[in-house]
Amino acid sequence: MSQNIQQHIQQLRDELREHNYNYYVLDNPVISDYDFDMKLKQLQELEAKHPEFYDANSPSLRVGGEVTKNFETVVHESRMYSLDNSYSKEDLEDWEKRLKKMVDGPIAYTCELKYDGASMNLTYENGRLVRAVTRGDGFQGDDVTANVKTIKSVPLQLRGDYPNKFEIRGEIVLPIEGFHKMNEARIEIGEEPYRNPRNTASGSLKLQDSAEVAKRPLECLLYSLKGRDLGVNTQFDGLQKARDWGFKVPNEARLVTSIDEVLEYINYWDEHRHELPYEIDGVVIKVNSFYQQEELGYTAKAPRWAMAYKFKAEQVSTRLNDITYQVGRTGAITPVANLEPVALAGTTVKRASLHNADQIAKLDVRVGDEVFVEKGGEIIPKIIAVDFTKRPEHSQPTTYIAHCPECGTALVRQEGEAQHYCPNYNGCNPQIIGRIQHYISRKAMDIEGLGGETVALLVNAGLINNYSDLYELTVEHVLPLERMAQKSAENLVHGIEASKQIPFERVLYALGIRYVGETVAKKLAKHYKSIDALAHATTDDLVNVDEIGVKIAESVVAFFNSEENRTIIARLKSFGVQLELSAETLANQTNKLEGDTFVVSGVFNTVSRTELKKLIEDNGGKVSSSISSKTSYVVAGDNMGPSKKNKAVALGIPILSEKEFLDMVM
Repeated sequence: MSQNIQQHIQQLRDELREHNYNYYVLDNPVISDYDFDMKLKQLQELEAKHPEFYDANSPSLRVGGEVTKNFETVVHESRMYSLDNSYSKEDLEDWEKRLKKMVDGPIAYTCELKYDGASMNLTYENGRLVRAVTRGDGFQGDDVTANVKTIKSVPLQLRGDYPNKFEIRGEIVLPIEGFHKMNEARIEIGEEPYRNPRNTASGSLKLQDSAEVAKRPLECLLYSLKGRDLGVNTQFDGLQKARDWGFKVPNEARLVTSIDEVLEYINYWDEHRHELPYEIDGVVIKVNSFYQQEELGYTAKAPRWAMAYKFKAEQVSTRLNDITYQVGRTGAITPVANLEPVALAGTTVKRASLHNADQIAKLDVRVGDEVFVEKGGEIIPKIIAVDFTKRPEHSQPTTYIAHCPECGTALVRQEGEAQHYCPNYNGCNPQIIGRIQHYISRKAMDIEGLGGETVALLVNAGLINNYSDLYELTVEHVLPLERMAQKSAENLVHGIEASKQIPFERVLYALGIRYVGETVAKKLAKHYKSIDALAHATTDDLVNVDEIGVKIAESVVAFFNSEENRTIIARLKSFGVQLELSAETLANQTNKLEGDTFVVSGVFNTVSRTELKKLIEDNGGKVSSSISSKTSYVVAGDNMGPSKKNKAVALGIPILSEKEFLDMVM
């Protein structure tokens, strides 16, 4: 009897999965909504009576019901990169020229629409969805699995010949029709309508009650496979394979063989994009061959083998009511235009960046002007021009402020700098707050339980004045703060304590030394190995470090010349913050390859290409993407391109096999 019930439950699940696939992926239902609902109801009743046959991926769970109080932060197995942007035919032609210098043979491209949604990474094991994680900062994101399971176009169980484990990436979007229906319902009950589909889709993923997410007509459009032994060698074949496994993959993708064909695709969709059920803001062009993609690799921020072409930005005109000035954590002053509110690209725009004094002078922007505002690839809109035909009769030119709007200190502007700065480093509140906010940020110390608003409250309450003060905070100190309960106070103090385990290179980035970003911090940490060694480095010492220029060197020296900064560093050290590379990290690093530059080409068997590059860097070498007279060695795997090989031979550069290279470093 029990076996018959289990078989019946499984049969209903299989039927509902098939009908769900037909309806939401193929857009070709074969039964009525009523019949589907009846089968679903029957399954729910059987599952309620027989909890011993529970399945986390049952179609019955699409209705949601799971409540998530805190979304767990998950590190991506494979980083989710941003894309470089292009805006013209010339940009794409320049990109193709760079590609052809780095790979051999003809290059084909897969063109796909750039959907305006929330990026998502799905992990499948044995054909079942096990995790859904937001893009976050590209390195880590939030686990929103319970909410994503309610999206009907996300398969919970795959079909066909899928790999044992892989990841697939795409966008969670809110179709335009569904967005309008949601707003009609909100207006009917007297609530404010949502501003645009993208933000609404993104916000939906962070709702605590998955049953509420299930009510929203979200869809998931997939476009990128990640993993080993996928059974495909190209992007275009990967899209088809994903369709075969049951994913909703848009059919608009095209395989082309030239930039001219890419431009034809772009021009067509620039004209026809409003016919689509979803919002798009451009086209993504990818080198089709996975082998060529691997050869091309990545920059610090983006893959070299992909390019986003952004459609022309929308523009509107509105009145400039006022210009105010913001102070950043480095003391940089940013002028902000306060505008008469105007609708632009799905949002209401009230403010726009004016960048700096030169930009104001160049545009001759004045209070009271009618200005043209554009929102393109940037998050913050910008003023691009003034409508001089509508300028008020007694308009006066804008005079840039001479003193800090926060502390009153006279501003300075260094020769060659575009921005004015407030030099009151230790006494200007926005700088103090900004530096601490940077210190606690996700890519830096990642202090759980402490956000930007709380930092401002702590500074304004006089509890902290720099980031070393954080380590003296107690639960009793922070409890009186606004909206601070016992549990959240404990989480904050525990988060600060846990930050003492953050590795040195991230601590160095967290210090907020001007011009020292993540990549520079890693290079300096690796070269000097401790904060003490770095603090004693001269400008001449620093410029001899790979990729460290005079501007960065002078900034580092100036930071450590400050007595207050040295005191803060000493306090951090006394609290146990990691201010030198760990013994484990040092054990994996040598100077065997110091001074040598390597180019890696081909497919490798013993280690992956990524692991091989890491070995080069861990042993003091530098990895370059192209062969030149400065190249010391080429590490050649299987299928190395003939043009690279010929160039290396012509320049007399030694070509190492994978084994020969490993023998050098092992």
